[in-house]
Amino acid sequence: MKGSQILIDTLAGRPAAALMRDGQLDDLLIDPPDDVPRPGAIYRARVDRPMKGLGGRMLSIPGGSAFARQGQDLAAGASVLVQVTGYAEPGKAVPVTLKVLFKSRYCIVTPGAPGINLSRSIKDEDARARLRSVLDEFEFPEGVGVILRSAAQTAEDDAVADDLADTLDMALQVSGATKGGPELLLDGPSPDLLAWRDWSDVAASDVILEPGCFDTHGAAEAIDELRQPRVALPGGGHMYVEPTRALVAVDVNTGNDTSLAAGLKTNIAAIRELPRALRLLGLGGQIVIDFAPMAKKDRRSFEQTIRTALRTCPVETALVGWTPLGHFELSRKRERLPISVTLS
Repeated sequence: MKGSQILIDTLAGRPAAALMRDGQLDDLLIDPPDDVPRPGAIYRARVDRPMKGLGGRMLSIPGGSAFARQGQDLAAGASVLVQVTGYAEPGKAVPVTLKVLFKSRYCIVTPGAPGINLSRSIKDEDARARLRSVLDEFEFPEGVGVILRSAAQTAEDDAVADDLADTLDMALQVSGATKGGPELLLDGPSPDLLAWRDWSDVAASDVILEPGCFDTHGAAEAIDELRQPRVALPGGGHMYVEPTRALVAVDVNTGNDTSLAAGLKTNIAAIRELPRALRLLGLGGQIVIDFAPMAKKDRRSFEQTIRTALRTCPVETALVGWTPLGHFELSRKRERLPISVTLS
């Protein structure tokens, strides 16, 4: 099927959302187990001991511990607001930040980080002027910042204003709750809310809510294929994406293509497919890629292909570079649980 669809259903008994583009599964969001804090959740935490050598602080939150890389000057026992930035690695504390923000479909509100801005991806000057007129209708409290997201460019002014007003009210309410013991103040977004917030290019008429829609629209079959590490690539090549305890290993192979350009062609196909594969598999952290053999002179131009492929991926990913053994490393934010965990 051509076009994009959002499917809202359940998977392994948990709420889930799937994004289908031209009949292909492009993204997948699955609710974590009940005892796992969702990314984006905001807690009032209690400051514990400093972590010598790591430059951060341990904090107590309901149900466990959290770690913030900032806050070295915070006094032990103090209460502070923190936001979950990703999922904890096994045996480690939940990663959090002291820079709390409130993200919605059309806006981001940043208490403690003042400034009124529009997304840099909004290039049209008429649209920027129109959205600044929407912002001019608001009086923002001192110290509070706002960013209008790219989705605001095509939205009705009233929809943008309503979303901003609701998000601002929530931000002021939550950010004022600084006194008391450890407490969950705002849960992280569920899959359906994340889909509404971040997949804003899909029309409301293309959102399917019927139970069983994963089966009837091809998502279930595509999800079953994720249990296998082998990912087929255009042109006949393939790659294996396999998580280990320390890192995610990616092995790229040309298949039956033995031409001189086979390595470069397959590597280009692999890096274009890899962001989607990592999203669907819920993998992050250190990514080590063993690309198919190609000439060293092609590496510089190929790095631009890597940057282009990662630019539109919603999961924050940094290029680390080539290793002495010829592997390429990425560092990817752990904002999703591995699908092996969510489907277990």
